[in-house]
Amino acid sequence: MENENPLEKTLRDVELFLKQQAELFGDETFLPDKTAAAQAVVTATSEERSDDIRPEHHEDNGAELKQKPKTIKVSEEQGLFDGVVTSAEWKIDSQWHESESLEILDSRISGCMRCQLGSTRKNFVFGVGNTKAKLVVIGEAPGADEDEQGEPFVGRAGQLLNKILAAVQLRREDVYICNILKCRPPNNRDPFPPEVESCEPYLKKQIEIINPKLILCLGRIAGQTLLKTNATLAELRQSVYEYQGVKVLVTFHPAALLRNPNWKRPAWEDVQKMRKMYDELPD
Repeated sequence: MENENPLEKTLRDVELFLKQQAELFGDETFLPDKTAAAQAVVTATSEERSDDIRPEHHEDNGAELKQKPKTIKVSEEQGLFDGVVTSAEWKIDSQWHESESLEILDSRISGCMRCQLGSTRKNFVFGVGNTKAKLVVIGEAPGADEDEQGEPFVGRAGQLLNKILAAVQLRREDVYICNILKCRPPNNRDPFPPEVESCEPYLKKQIEIINPKLILCLGRIAGQTLLKTNATLAELRQSVYEYQGVKVLVTFHPAALLRNPNWKRPAWEDVQKMRKMYDELPD
């Protein structure tokens, strides 16, 4: 950038590095020993965030990724977060769980105020796409553009997602796209455990109604939340999982690919694997 002083450039480079590290490894960030001062800043920042997810460092092994993926079943009794939301305010139809279509479900839950995000959102972002899709794509939470328009993945990351799908001969209208959370966390921060616990039942109902055969999770947070695990993104990408009887793959979030184009190649390998599994699905 023209006229950018050295300090501003350094801060921008550090911010990009931390975002990349967080995408792969979560709250723990790994820096060279000579950057002890920077490490102290990172540690202080991490302490201010949620302590519920603390993945261990994992060296990505290209040879391991070429091995035949194993299928891991995740019990719904396994919980990433302990406790339940209590004293919640509901502004929804109490019969939402009996909804027989996505349209009815949306109309019954779109006024939800069960967590604090209900009071800060502009729009409830339910989901969009083919209501009988074989593939459901799940992200973490709406961003600013999604909150403004009420539709998931409509910003720059959404445009890249459309291109990724097109690269494997899928259109946006062929799949169903949604998020773990239906409301945008302020400043696009990571979801808090009570927010996930409040919103995940809606996602489960969506999946039940759609009855897909395959789920693609975009990003570490979506994968960890859906699969009740602390595994890093590097680890999550190596296996095939099951959620409510549906096969699950995990890959990079498109926003991460915008920050680091070097991840586009492994992401392409992931979606190729997804397309192969998609082609093998029964009609």
